[in-house]
Amino acid sequence: MSRFYGIDEANEAIPNVERILITLRDQLEEVTAARDRLLDLTPEDGSPAPEAAEEKALVKLRMQGLIDQMQAGVARLVELGIELRDIRTGLIDFPALLTGQPIWLCWRLGEPDVSHWHREDEGFSKRRPLTELPASRGSGTLA
Repeated sequence: MSRFYGIDEANEAIPNVERILITLRDQLEEVTAARDRLLDLTPEDGSPAPEAAEEKALVKLRMQGLIDQMQAGVARLVELGIELRDIRTGLIDFPALLTGQPIWLCWRLGEPDVSHWHREDEGFSKRRPLTELPASRGSGTLA
């Protein structure tokens, strides 16, 4: 982790991050639909019918374009120092420090703001409300 977020800073990033995550989720749905179409166009023996070959090529091109766009969205999250955990649910973690120890501020699409956290070695199932943050003392504390 090279960047750490305070609670207010993470919440300020939510509108931009939310747009990225919604786009990624929509693109994933499109890639999945394109993959399914590609499978429909490919007979079990693996050789497409001549009439399906052109559509199959177009579907592959569309999939590659979507994947390229998704990679750009993920790269933007990486630039922001945000960990993408799940595209479908829009689950992300913001790196933060609590009394000098790294933790994650946890957020997912549909939540109004960052309201949960978990330790660096824990996941979503162990997330706790911010109200349960241990009392902080000294520097390196969440803002």
